[in-house]
Amino acid sequence: MSKLIIADNLETLTEHGNSRRRLLQASLGACALFAMPAANAAYSRIYEKRLSLLNLHTGERIRTAYWEQGKYIPEALRAIAKVLRDHRSGERHPIDPGLLDLIQHLHHKTGSSKEFQVISGYRSPATNATLAAKSHGVAKKSLHMQGKAMDIRLPGVPLNALRRAAMSMRVGGVGYYPESNFIHVDTGNVRYW
Repeated sequence: MSKLIIADNLETLTEHGNSRRRLLQASLGACALFAMPAANAAYSRIYEKRLSLLNLHTGERIRTAYWEQGKYIPEALRAIAKVLRDHRSGERHPIDPGLLDLIQHLHHKTGSSKEFQVISGYRSPATNATLAAKSHGVAKKSLHMQGKAMDIRLPGVPLNALRRAAMSMRVGGVGYYPESNFIHVDTGNVRYW
């Protein structure tokens, strides 16, 4: 049936005296239309989101696909939460998949093939309170306590360039800590400091 429609359209084009260019455009458009579903199906079958992280406090690393074929992978999310746990208390918390997507996109934007070094992932409320009492740079209601923030650096990528790449995404908060050699990223409101 599709071939009949194309043939009818081509006859109509030539009957009305349209140029060969229009005929060629219609033909190419029809070819692209029929090729798209196959291309999309192939892309969705192979597309995955991957992360490579090193927890600097525990030495643990993970290299994993955490999203495949349109779905997050529960086992991978649990493994990531283990690596990003509060290294002081050992407590674990689910990590916001949006944060993982942010990190994955940031990795892609930089063009780096190195793993992210994680200074801080999840923080328990007790750990956060202790840190906030010692430093004015730790928020009392930190998104680290919800698994929605990470403090990171990426070897081979200058810290300011990593910061600019994160800010260009306009996804959440981006904090810049050059004296400690890391940036903070989170999935809260868009803001910079």
